[in-house]
Amino acid sequence: MQRPKYLNEIASCFRIQTVCAILGPRQVGKTTLAKMYVEKNAKTSFEVFDLENPLDLAQLENPMLTLSRFTNKLIVIDEIQRRPELFPVLRVLADETESKRQFLILGSASRDLIRQSSETLAGRIGYIELMPFSLDEAENCTTLFLRGGFPRSYLADNEEDSFLWRQSYISTFLERDIPNLGFHIPPEQIRRFWQMLAHYHGQSFNANEIAKSLGVSDHTTRRYLDILTGTFMIRRLQPWFENLGKRQVKSPKIYFRDSGILHALLGIKNDEQLHHYPKLGSFWEGFALEEIIRQFHARSEECYFWGVHSGAELDLLIVKDGKRIGFEFKYSDYPKTTASMYTACQDLKLDHLYVVYPGKKLFLLDNQITAYGLEAGGSNIANNL
Repeated sequence: MQRPKYLNEIASCFRIQTVCAILGPRQVGKTTLAKMYVEKNAKTSFEVFDLENPLDLAQLENPMLTLSRFTNKLIVIDEIQRRPELFPVLRVLADETESKRQFLILGSASRDLIRQSSETLAGRIGYIELMPFSLDEAENCTTLFLRGGFPRSYLADNEEDSFLWRQSYISTFLERDIPNLGFHIPPEQIRRFWQMLAHYHGQSFNANEIAKSLGVSDHTTRRYLDILTGTFMIRRLQPWFENLGKRQVKSPKIYFRDSGILHALLGIKNDEQLHHYPKLGSFWEGFALEEIIRQFHARSEECYFWGVHSGAELDLLIVKDGKRIGFEFKYSDYPKTTASMYTACQDLKLDHLYVVYPGKKLFLLDNQITAYGLEAGGSNIANNL
């Protein structure tokens, strides 16, 4: 499946930076995307180093000597999180003005987990976050919601194969990927934590409650959450604070970033099981929330939720380009306005509020509130801003 949006982002990044980093979870298609970019730019000479390949690792035992030989090439380095000590070398090579080399680096961890990149390559590197398929790329919303957007899960021949792939992915992630990042945690311990988070999906993160269930400290549960957030498994949505004189919710909410992984952890294999699950509405809210954030190209620091203890709340607030756009998610065929929506519009001074529902139409509910069918397409929102 072609992903032209991301190919264009890579090209745009290289117009202003020497180093382009594609970050995203394992098996999301980073290596495939890099190959697509190389093939599209066939005139570019390139070298590829896969840091999971022992032969490539051996070549980079003396990275300065090896990489400095390629003065006019695109150098692709896959799984960069395995060798973060390479970043100072990349900084030196990126600053060589007489060279025309460029670096395309791929990593399975966020900037927060690969801190060296942001510290040593500041001003020299651009970041692209590659996530599983979205509605803009997938053809079937129902399949995408059930299976999630990881390519091998979404494109599997049947539901059983998709479910088995996700089960295997979860095991590999816990037993190999997390240790490879330098975290020495018993796989069963963090699996239990991850499964507990599935029951907190769309809710406030209660570190103390989970810590008691696991028999660990609050600090440990927060560390586990940091790891799952930094590996793109969990979205930690921070609360927005407004000077209102009201008691506002202060704890972050958590969402699984891929609905298929959430369903696999809970043993949900098919549509029938999913639609009989008591938390179906919450699952769809998380799925839709992730889609909206991607349609708006919003960074994590531009996304919030808002709530006051008296009851008024807003599922998602995007603060971007000088505007405040609010979103409520309703798993309903007929979305309606509520008193809470009007309170959010007034207290947060929203430019507009969208009620997102599982449909295909876009229509006004009020002058400041629009019902937006998730399958209507992201451009419809953009055209109304």
